[in-house]
Amino acid sequence: MSVSLVDTHAHLHFPELAADLGAVLERARIAGVATMVTIGTDRETNPAAVALAERLDGVYATVGIHPHDAGDVTEADFEAMERLARGSAKVVALGEMGLDFFRNLSPRDAQETALRRQLDLARRLGKPVVVHCRDAHAEALAILSDERVGEVGGVMHCFSADVEVARRCLDLGLYISLAGPVTYKNARALPDVARAVPADRLVLETDCPFLPPHPHRGQRNEPAWVAITAARVADLRGVTLEALGERTTENARRLFRLP
Repeated sequence: MSVSLVDTHAHLHFPELAADLGAVLERARIAGVATMVTIGTDRETNPAAVALAERLDGVYATVGIHPHDAGDVTEADFEAMERLARGSAKVVALGEMGLDFFRNLSPRDAQETALRRQLDLARRLGKPVVVHCRDAHAEALAILSDERVGEVGGVMHCFSADVEVARRCLDLGLYISLAGPVTYKNARALPDVARAVPADRLVLETDCPFLPPHPHRGQRNEPAWVAITAARVADLRGVTLEALGERTTENARRLFRLP
């Protein structure tokens, strides 16, 4: 029985993957990953993500302003993002947006303002959102609730908190996405999260080229390796890899309204 998987969060347009992207995509398809979502994060990567998705079958895109880039965002950036989202059927969500109080590469008030602006745009466009959150779950969840994220839905990407926070995300209407860290020996709460999330609200990702799963830590990540994360999550949930792949693929298609 073959495995069907979706990498719901990749950065295929990043320079780390440029030299051998064709081989990366071929390895993904051999691993059963026929569908990938490449994630925009700023004024340079948003158009690059859309251009790549327009060129490749099975690849979709998002456009957004990452919290690291919120301090430099301009009105023109938001306008360009909206044009891209309206102009291409391959743009399936807004984001990566959110809060990152771990690195604090942008002022916190700028991060919060950019997040609210993007949530407002998502409501106007009727598109789901891809949320980045690190060391800021209380603040992010408050904004997501205030901005009625449940009206459009979305996903908490590369989930990094505990079961209690996961349940609060689920209550807001969000999906939970698990990435390579669930395979790490120091995964802390993530195995419990993998067991606790309802089967119809779980998706998988690589966040490539970042966060490769065990045993590839320290290497460049790529979409084929979502199968390693899937195998670990299937084991934690006590289901077959094929069953988990089928369910998470169905979830990803519903989340992003994929054909």
